[in-house]
Amino acid sequence: MKLLIFVHHPFDQWNAPDWFPQRLQREFHQVCVVNLPDYSRVDEEIVDAEIVIAWSIRPEQIAAAKQLQWVHSPAAAVHQLMFPELVNSDIILTNAREVHGPVVAEHVIALIFALAKKIPDSVRLQQRHVWGQQILWDELPRIREVVGATVGIVGLGSIGRAVAKSAKALGMRVIAVREHPEKGSESADAVFGPAQIDELFRQADYVVLAAPVTETTKAIANAERLALMKTGACLINVGRGALVDEPALARALREKRIGGAALDVFPKEPLPVDSPLWDVPNLLITPHTAALTEKLWERHYSLFSENLQRYLSGSPLLAIVDKRRGY
Repeated sequence: MKLLIFVHHPFDQWNAPDWFPQRLQREFHQVCVVNLPDYSRVDEEIVDAEIVIAWSIRPEQIAAAKQLQWVHSPAAAVHQLMFPELVNSDIILTNAREVHGPVVAEHVIALIFALAKKIPDSVRLQQRHVWGQQILWDELPRIREVVGATVGIVGLGSIGRAVAKSAKALGMRVIAVREHPEKGSESADAVFGPAQIDELFRQADYVVLAAPVTETTKAIANAERLALMKTGACLINVGRGALVDEPALARALREKRIGGAALDVFPKEPLPVDSPLWDVPNLLITPHTAALTEKLWERHYSLFSENLQRYLSGSPLLAIVDKRRGY
């Protein structure tokens, strides 16, 4: 049985460390683990692979991989794998949503506090050696407390559930939108279906986008919905860049129609140096760092090794992606 790993990425932390395949080989003797340093040999190595760990795979590679039974993505988002050759096959697809969810939720809470307490503004004033107490108070929206504020979460997957739990612990009111509200509230005070998403944008002081990218969620934060938000409300995106209409968001911020925004993900990454977003007022940009942690690959290993044990024993796998729904 062959396990092929190819997770090459320009950012070091997204690449599997050397100990990852070595530890798998030590613990699973019946599996031949092949770890590729780049993509140059994928075409020849994938033809007899039964299991693959990869960020993405080309359709022709899926067609050539006659023995492939299971693909695991180290990412939570799998929209890049939603092509017919994989979706219409019997190949199992799993992802790392449970690896990233709690860590990304911590980042969301940090962003809520940063926006509420105007931390980025204080940093800019510090760099200018300005004691900006009066400035920070006079500029709207004013510094505020998060207790009693309403956070609206779009998507109650692993990230959304963790955000809801933490926000409730902080004394916030939590509302959410999920595709199937009958599945439960997951700590939220109210759960809406997709048809009621406008109500979430109207009520929330902080709108958190944590939904997968599907045909129905692309540009879900568009000009019309941004116009529904309170003038002091803030938008936070930790899902994928495609969830936000960026020009519409930039206009809303420049015209002070909403209070602020924080983006960790973008349609094109790295964000180009000439992107107008860099200079948009009241926009906090983090460079796709929400999921980063020193424990990242230990968490990956814990999930994947558990699933590999299940696979070898014929038990159901964890974190299976519904390929028809795209998440």
